Amino acid sequence: MNTFDIFVDSAANLPDETVATTGIKVVPFISTVDGKEIICYNNGKTFSETAKEFYESIAAGADVKTSLISEARFVEALTPSLEQGKDVILITITESLSGTFVQARNAGNTLKEKFPDRKIFVIDSANASLGEGLLAIYASRMRDDGKDAETCAKWIEDNKYKLNSHVTINEMKYLKKSGRVSTIIAIAGAILNIKPMLWADPSSPANLAVYAKERGRKKSIDALVKAFTDNVIDPANQTIAIAHCNCADEAEGLAERLRALGAEDILIEFYDLCTGSHVGPGTIALFFMGKDRRGR
Repeated sequence: MNTFDIFVDSAANLPDETVATTGIKVVPFISTVDGKEIICYNNGKTFSETAKEFYESIAAGADVKTSLISEARFVEALTPSLEQGKDVILITITESLSGTFVQARNAGNTLKEKFPDRKIFVIDSANASLGEGLLAIYASRMRDDGKDAETCAKWIEDNKYKLNSHVTINEMKYLKKSGRVSTIIAIAGAILNIKPMLWADPSSPANLAVYAKERGRKKSIDALVKAFTDNVIDPANQTIAIAHCNCADEAEGLAERLRALGAEDILIEFYDLCTGSHVGPGTIALFFMGKDRRGR
């Protein structure tokens, strides 16, 4: 029997099958698409169905907004586990991309007063998408091996900057809309076929920052492969993850190249909806354990 439960926000990007097999609990973001609310996870459809519709809407010009998860919603989600006498770990998207971590931390403090005998760990993942999700997966495996919540929480804190996240953006207009690049840069990028490369950086809180710009789609995907070869550690003995914004064939092509470089366990999923509207259709993101980002 599990002595603690693991929670993530839906930015963790976990596939339905992973949630079912690990027992990780997901607190969903809520997006608004052309004024209609969309629950980003577990809304009566598979995540893949929801995500495909979401990115097709964005490509068609839909107006999308995503709100943070409130303290009250986290309190509501975690309370049943605490009432059952379980400890909890709650992992969130990096604070630099969302105010959700602050809401989660506040919820943790509220719940500690109500359940003083329980251990509650609220952790900023220093990542987004499957960078957050992989940390939860590793914690669930440690729990299944008999480790307690405190040990797993410490492992996450010690290793979250070793979780490498690299992203290629297909169209700059979505970064422009989110305020990450100027209109002039976005127009110039479109004319010159520039593809921004982003990564979860070494700062605290970690940010999703532009670190390079590649000319053309092929070179940008080559850059993902280079980031992998330069920084991965022991690829055959870890789970590699790829997230994509409705470009599954290219994601699978990237996976094939990584398998040739020694990767064996590769998880592929649609990119989460929380940050997906900011990076836009055609985005591909790669996540793996490797060199500590703070030492690069």
